[in-house]
Amino acid sequence: MADRQEATVTLPSSPASVSAARRYVMDVLTEWGLPAGTEAADAVRLIVSELATNAVQHTQGQSPTFTVDVRMDRGEQLRIGVTDSHPCRPRRLPATVQRDNGRGLVIIRCLTAERGGRLCITPTADGGKTVWIRLPWTASVR
Repeated sequence: MADRQEATVTLPSSPASVSAARRYVMDVLTEWGLPAGTEAADAVRLIVSELATNAVQHTQGQSPTFTVDVRMDRGEQLRIGVTDSHPCRPRRLPATVQRDNGRGLVIIRCLTAERGGRLCITPTADGGKTVWIRLPWTASVR
């Protein structure tokens, strides 16, 4: 395997793009060897859904597109990031009985942590941000 494999797609910031992002990442990871139909594949699918949903819902129309990038470093570390141009960092909202949103970051953090990974947020040069996860590939394919 190469030292680094990368795949990137830019999508319009619309609800339909969430499923497109999910399909794109799963196609890339299947090509790289992630077995479909596993618990790990389901976890990655949910993580991508939450990352893309945050990019669409919380940029308040100020980011016309978002970019999904998938990287594999030395066949050991999987990184999936979603970048948008909105400056507001995502934040955890208090969960209430009345609120049906605000749990995405908690879900992402739990799914990555149980696989030995982490969730990070980094600013971009254009004032936006990338919300990304890193997972050990061996944990991703279990």
